[in-house]
Amino acid sequence: MSDYFANARLELLPFVPPGVRRALDVGAARGGFGQALKAERGCEVWGIEPNAEAAAAARAVLDQVLDCPVEQALERLPAAGFDLIVFNDSLEHLADPEAVLALMAGKLGEGGSVLCSIPNVRYYKVLRQLVLRGEWEYAEEGVLDRTHLRFFTEKSIRRMFERLDFELLALSGIHVRDRLGLRLLSALTLGRTRDLSCKQFACLARPRPRARPPQPARA
Repeated sequence: MSDYFANARLELLPFVPPGVRRALDVGAARGGFGQALKAERGCEVWGIEPNAEAAAAARAVLDQVLDCPVEQALERLPAAGFDLIVFNDSLEHLADPEAVLALMAGKLGEGGSVLCSIPNVRYYKVLRQLVLRGEWEYAEEGVLDRTHLRFFTEKSIRRMFERLDFELLALSGIHVRDRLGLRLLSALTLGRTRDLSCKQFACLARPRPRARPPQPARA
């Protein structure tokens, strides 16, 4: 099996909120992240993984695994069945990530949240290739993974969750390159280019509580 499915993405574990009893890992790969989450929190973890070989490996370490695209798995998931839904570098592989997030909101229990790792298309290496060399070359993995259908920046992530009426609890750069040139550029631009050093963003969000409809007056 390709090493593409081997990364457990443990850097997202510190962003997992307390009180998770059942989690869903969308794009579970071999189940490495879910296995680590189970070990750390003692919770139940389901997975969705369309690659049959990776799903078979995940099934050995997770509680349940659906081996189909997330769009096909939605009707097989319990309503309000999860405290946490994880998208570990998987939203960018979807044709309509916002539609999937909107539907996943109905799979969260009260107070449940969504945790995502999302590549940053404003990462300095991508811009360097584009601006200085005129190149936009897809690769086997990374920000310009050839299987990515959508691209995000820090601002577009914020806007996406605002449109979905999610409260953004955390948005933090991960896999950050600490380079003097990038620090100087950020200082000169008053922080406007701070995000160039971030290869990905970790974000934690939850649907805003919806107002209850008015109740009829009692006779």
